[in-house]
Amino acid sequence: MNGLESIATAPMWAGFIVFVLFMLALDLFVFGGNKAHKVGVKEAATWSLVWVSLALLFNGGLWWYLNGTAGPEIANQKALEFFSGYLIEKALSVDNVFVFLLIFSAFQVPIQYQRRVLIYGVLGAIVMRAVMIMAGAWVVSEFSWVLYLFGAFLLITGMRMLVAADAEPDVANNPVLRFARRHLRVADGDHGERFFVAKNGLRYVTPLFLVLILIEVTDLVFAVDSIPAIFAITTDPFIVFTSNLFAIMGLRALYFLLVDVADRFHMLKYGLAMVLVFIGAKMLIMPWYHVPVEASLLVVAVLIVSSCVASVFITRSDKK
Repeated sequence: MNGLESIATAPMWAGFIVFVLFMLALDLFVFGGNKAHKVGVKEAATWSLVWVSLALLFNGGLWWYLNGTAGPEIANQKALEFFSGYLIEKALSVDNVFVFLLIFSAFQVPIQYQRRVLIYGVLGAIVMRAVMIMAGAWVVSEFSWVLYLFGAFLLITGMRMLVAADAEPDVANNPVLRFARRHLRVADGDHGERFFVAKNGLRYVTPLFLVLILIEVTDLVFAVDSIPAIFAITTDPFIVFTSNLFAIMGLRALYFLLVDVADRFHMLKYGLAMVLVFIGAKMLIMPWYHVPVEASLLVVAVLIVSSCVASVFITRSDKK
């Protein structure tokens, strides 16, 4: 392969990047994303609806543009690829929510400070994922067989998740956290929403900054799973990039929406693990059979919905 084909033109790339920067600036400087306050369910639900609506509007606009420039067949295909990729990324991001909750609980971070940590966490995640997606797209364009490595990796990861779905990560003994404590001056105690403080003429990081580091590392780990997963749906860098970023930008709102009910969806981890197994298997059988995007979308949706329903049913049964 000499390069991955994309439906995007340079103005489309530039326009989307400007849109992302504009929305982040609105969140930070207009809606107070960098100021501490408790995010209620109503606010979280509103922002979740905003991000989902923007993703769907973007997909509709993409379809309209391609329908007029490339024809209905390509328009339908790319719109379906975007929606499938967005659904997969959105579903896999729920796993981030569970780990974020564990990290905040382990450090006893007050709810009003969590919003600020997550906005900077999202900023870092956008940069990391942009780099990883571009690097991944280049690797796939130069070495198409890498897709089979991605498939094997996802298959193994999904099976490991199935086996260890109920295991909780040991946040206190995280190697990244131990490394940070050894090499950074940490000012223990409550320092509000600050990441840095000055003591005796020296700059110290606060425990909240350590939380931010763990949040970034967590997203990096999950990106290693989620980015190869979307390459199973499409190798168009623009579709991969846009669907991924829309899911990430809505991650913070999703966290606050699910934070109080996360334990009720304990079976969802099994559904997400099965999604990875399915996508990994799909990539491995590509030389012999190409699973249509429509079928992939249906399987992923069924796995997610059924695991959510199972969570509610089993929870209710346990209560009885």
